[in-house]
Amino acid sequence: MDERLIVTASPHIRDNTTTRGLMGNVLIALVPCVVASALLFGYRALLVVGVTTAACVGLEYLYTMLLHKKNPVGDLSACVTGVILGLNFPAGMPLWICVVGAFVAIVITKQLFGGLGFNFANPALVGRLVLFLSFTSRMTAYVFPDMAVDALATATPLAPGVDKASINLLDMLLGVHGGVLGETCAAAILIGLAFLLATHTIGFAIPGSIVGTVFVLSLVATRDLHTALISILSGGLLFGAVFMATDYVTSPFTTIGKVFYGIFIGLITFTIRQFGSMNEGMSYAILLGNLLTPWFNTWSHQIPLGYVKAGKKGKKAKEKPMDKQPAPAAGKGGAV
Repeated sequence: MDERLIVTASPHIRDNTTTRGLMGNVLIALVPCVVASALLFGYRALLVVGVTTAACVGLEYLYTMLLHKKNPVGDLSACVTGVILGLNFPAGMPLWICVVGAFVAIVITKQLFGGLGFNFANPALVGRLVLFLSFTSRMTAYVFPDMAVDALATATPLAPGVDKASINLLDMLLGVHGGVLGETCAAAILIGLAFLLATHTIGFAIPGSIVGTVFVLSLVATRDLHTALISILSGGLLFGAVFMATDYVTSPFTTIGKVFYGIFIGLITFTIRQFGSMNEGMSYAILLGNLLTPWFNTWSHQIPLGYVKAGKKGKKAKEKPMDKQPAPAAGKGGAV
């Protein structure tokens, strides 16, 4: 029997998880948000999400075809980007602006940096921010064209002058308030989170640390439990924490790094909301977190077993290499 010792690089424990499988799980988790947005905003919500998804897939296909690259459409990452991007738009968003956002997300943020795995930030996040800065009035036009109900046509709970103490928690869970398509119905986001956790697609470290940080800081600042709960259910906090901050490429890979990454995003979000001139700061906080991810990875990297830091007091000095150690004398365990 031929027995060989095969030495390979880590990781030594592997599973059958694929990019397509992970992205498929994210798409399934996004279904409750898409359904909820359709029920709240009407068919226009499905049209916006459909256009952004089709534009993302089409632009990725065309770009790789023109540059004679391998077509990556089958990994479903462009579909995930398109759905998340569409859910970051209000219901009345002009469709041509949706296509512009898809171009920024897929071509500029993803493909120009080398494709999946090389993007510096979440593509859908960058697409949202560029459109927010370029078409601010359109991005903040929270209209409900097919469900003209007074209760649904109110401003977002984060708008100035809104009394958070008077907001019903059940309305926040069901999405009966103003906002973009994916962020209004907290119950749908939580259902998606439960599915992602059950399938081990993501861990709880990032969304838990983000939401926990904002909740604690809001509770300390307001000294009111109801207002603190409204703060974590308002805006894009939950949606961003579950579907955008957890992107594999742009988030840390160590548990400690993920926790501090989430705390950092939560801290920046709370600071912008509390002291800034903008109502929502989640997108900017995630972008800053994405840019600092290499530092979080380096800072929280696990120390190899047996490693001794050079010059550290109280530690054993490093041994000499074998080729520089003197050979043992004959008769004392050495060669005769």
